[in-house]
Amino acid sequence: MPDKTLTVDILRHGEPTGGDILRGRIDVPLTETGWQQMRSAVGIHTPDATPPYTHIVSSPLLRCSEFAVQAASELGLSATLQIESQWQEIDYGDWDGMLIDEWREHAAAQFAAFRSDLSALQPPNGEAYLDFRDRILTAWQSLSDLPDGSHILLVTHGGVMRVILPTELGMPLNNSRPLHIPFACRSRIQLHGGGENWQASLLSHNACD
Repeated sequence: MPDKTLTVDILRHGEPTGGDILRGRIDVPLTETGWQQMRSAVGIHTPDATPPYTHIVSSPLLRCSEFAVQAASELGLSATLQIESQWQEIDYGDWDGMLIDEWREHAAAQFAAFRSDLSALQPPNGEAYLDFRDRILTAWQSLSDLPDGSHILLVTHGGVMRVILPTELGMPLNNSRPLHIPFACRSRIQLHGGGENWQASLLSHNACD
């Protein structure tokens, strides 16, 4: 199989409704600010903008999918839009929807152990971190099936980016805190190769064209 080159823009959703809570599978829409953040991040905030995308792939959660559907319609990419469950945020189980300050108290012991052992993070009645990691990396690998020259907009979540970016940068997954991933953060990765041999280059992080 000949080598091919793909470009992937990974976009975290913008500001969601609900205030300062933990959002895993809890399904809340974007605020108006969140919509504006995402439109600006991908360059569709002006009438003459022409983003380079050939495909849009999205988490099904509203804070991602509603923007992805609208962007696909505006950019003429509805035929290549894929909304796929494997791109969802980690399932935080009983923690989901907690106020952040309360969650930090409940989760402190697990996150302390997580610093040395990935398997230690298992939200009660939620998704074990290792299962989440494997789900995301399998989905990431599946993007390599797209045609040579594809430029993909991947609309997803902060936790997903904290799996993909450290993996491609050779960072430890349990120490990704140096990566700043705010709402509507966009990172561009170029992939080159084929089969089991793919090389990734980070072209930009938290940048807008």
